[in-house]
Amino acid sequence: MRTLFPVTDLTTTAPAPDPSGLLTDREWSLDELADAYAYPADLPAGTPWLRANMVSTLDGAAQHDGRSQPISCAADMRIFGTLRALADVVIAGAETVRLEGYRPARAREAFAARRSAAGQGPAPAVAVVTGSLDLDFSLPLFTEPLVPTLVVTGSGAPADRIAAAREAGAEVVIAGEGTRVDPARVVRELADRGLRRQLTEGGPRLLGQFVAARALDELCLTLSPMLTAGDAQRIAGGPGVAVPERFSLASLLEEDGFLFGRYRR
Repeated sequence: MRTLFPVTDLTTTAPAPDPSGLLTDREWSLDELADAYAYPADLPAGTPWLRANMVSTLDGAAQHDGRSQPISCAADMRIFGTLRALADVVIAGAETVRLEGYRPARAREAFAARRSAAGQGPAPAVAVVTGSLDLDFSLPLFTEPLVPTLVVTGSGAPADRIAAAREAGAEVVIAGEGTRVDPARVVRELADRGLRRQLTEGGPRLLGQFVAARALDELCLTLSPMLTAGDAQRIAGGPGVAVPERFSLASLLEEDGFLFGRYRR
């Protein structure tokens, strides 16, 4: 049996064609996007779900000039905001935090009731994965978050940097030995703190580590109708897997030539 997933425009009235086979254009509400991207409701108690959100050009570049924004679009940013609003924690590598100028996740009134009903606080925490703790702890990500930013590192991380992180108000999470961070342990340690709805925004090195550890449950991938050439990173880098892991297409949306796919383990 073969299941076909119809391509659905984000500006249509519903995720499927009307009885006439025609689609009426209109912008999807944030509630409709939140329903479309909801975390699985049937997970056993305490079980985490790690999803990634990435963007790629047609020729496989995850960035242009070191950043993802130039290959994104307004609809991609609406989905980006929706995925954040559904998450308990946003996980990012230190390099991505530096390059993308990460700030604390903000509370959004449009999702306040949904988060309250799910037992979530007003905004997700941000967890920065870093072995060296080479971070500027004077930035708003550490000094102005609604909930304390987490710094995820190994047990052998520099003691002075751990102290600096704590002094800045960050919560330090040990998820590895030495200066190495174990990606599967990152997922478990965050879940043990009640942060089960997990979202990683990369970068490519961190996503590659999650993939290699077979810790990723879902990939939300925006395919940008752009070509950039050059030597930009793919969405996932680093260690490979012995046998490629097959994911299933859960949904596919389209707007202005951009494709927004959800793939699940």
